[in-house]
Amino acid sequence: MDTVIVQLPEPRPGAASAGLPQRSAHPSRPALLHLGPGEVAEFGRGEPGRPVAIPLADQGVSRRAGEITAAEDYWRLSNFSGSATYVVENLEGAGEHVKVAPGRLGAPVPFEFSRVLLPALGEPAAFKVFAPQHAYLDGESGADGGERTVSPFALDPTSKYFLVLLALCEPRLRSPSAALVPGATEVVTRLRALPSCRGLTRSAVNYHIDYLVATKLRLRDTPVEAPDAAGRAGGKREELVALALRFDLVREEHLALLPPRQGG
Repeated sequence: MDTVIVQLPEPRPGAASAGLPQRSAHPSRPALLHLGPGEVAEFGRGEPGRPVAIPLADQGVSRRAGEITAAEDYWRLSNFSGSATYVVENLEGAGEHVKVAPGRLGAPVPFEFSRVLLPALGEPAAFKVFAPQHAYLDGESGADGGERTVSPFALDPTSKYFLVLLALCEPRLRSPSAALVPGATEVVTRLRALPSCRGLTRSAVNYHIDYLVATKLRLRDTPVEAPDAAGRAGGKREELVALALRFDLVREEHLALLPPRQGG
């Protein structure tokens, strides 16, 4: 089972001739590197004839700058530099981050959504790391001393992807007979009043939907998206809402996480 997903940085011209990993054939889809527990991926500029799994082309980055190691529901970062400190940002937090000092090996990173930043000659070199298998206890199970039950759907109610899922489910949570699932634009409008979502965009909403579909809820055989009367593709959204409501992944008490509706 994959426990860590790395979104590879955009390759620069000449990456193909250098033997570096290439982007997906679909320009809109980032290239992803999947790691299971114990698997390791090095990052840096790489050496001639010996590329690294996570290429960072800036000349200010060491050829073998460090590595990440996947664990069960988190990952570790090793900094091979003798002088540069690396920063790991929590993309779901308000400036929360950890620093990994030069020479530090196996620093644990607890964030589900992370961006690794390395000093570089231009903009800081960066790549994103997701740890979607974070585990959460399912209620009070295991209180009798037996083995605890862990929810198969590890959703973090404080995350943006959960807010997106909640906004998609809101109409049917309030009225089970509601037929229409909100589109990306409606989700942006619904969440924009929250401080954590002021910069939310349609593309970001669609990104969170794809993350929920492929990684968090692991939908299979998702129907091909067919545009509705407003030109919106709804297959993924319909499947997400149906699954979330079927298993009570979002409930009425979660509606308190949303901003007040206009008109009360």
